[in-house]
Amino acid sequence: MRANKSDFGIKNLYLIAYLDLKESIRAKWFLVYSLVFGGLIALFFIAGVTESQVMGFSGLSRLLLMYIQITIIILPIFILITTVRSISGDRDNNILEYMLSFPISLKQYYWGKIIGRFITVYLPVFFAMIIAVIFGAIKGADIPWSIFFLYTGLLFALSSAFLGIAFFISSFVKSSEVALGIAFFIWIFLLSFIDIALISLMMQGRFPSSLIISIAMMNPMEVFRVAAISLFDPELTVMGPVAFYILDAMNRALFIIFSIGYPLVLGLIFATFGFVIFKKKDLV
Repeated sequence: MRANKSDFGIKNLYLIAYLDLKESIRAKWFLVYSLVFGGLIALFFIAGVTESQVMGFSGLSRLLLMYIQITIIILPIFILITTVRSISGDRDNNILEYMLSFPISLKQYYWGKIIGRFITVYLPVFFAMIIAVIFGAIKGADIPWSIFFLYTGLLFALSSAFLGIAFFISSFVKSSEVALGIAFFIWIFLLSFIDIALISLMMQGRFPSSLIISIAMMNPMEVFRVAAISLFDPELTVMGPVAFYILDAMNRALFIIFSIGYPLVLGLIFATFGFVIFKKKDLV
């Protein structure tokens, strides 16, 4: 029987994903990336975080809450700086020209790279949470399964959003140094709009609250932060005033759905725009 053309397409897609995954695992940044998240969980247990209580949070819930606060800062910048050089780096090293000399389409190369890189950036974060659950169970702590699964979905969505943004940058920037600079600027800009910039806008009183809410809900980092902490603390007692405005404007259950769906769609849109640019630009 003859193999279908689509079968070759899927095979090539998986082959590119596998090669990118293999290359990423061999890289030093992947080891650092994995140690950061796995090491944080180990450090929390060594420090006795699960055995203390702060502001009503105790056990595994408190550990996951602390993990959230650190993840919101570290995860986006790690994804950006390790991914923006994905295509531009291949172009600089002439790997892109070599890969396309094989019977591989631009579509297979681009989306294969995205699949491989997503596995690379998501699995260490996910496995760190699995480690937390295993150690928590060994210590006899209550495991908040609903929070665990919802938070896993939020991490999946956040990773998708920043992966799409990173590939969008990598598709039109030829120099790896420029790509890193743009990635760092985007991270700083979105980070400043988590609280600092929004609170200053609210204090000035020159903008309606609906506009401030809209700006906040466009930021995937802010959406992730509010949704993740609302899983532990529906009253949001540990957060600033912006969170209250957001949850006043939207039902909590609806907001959780939005907080997973919006970053996924955002990442897909940026990745698609990146592919359109990648197709039309000079490849070498």
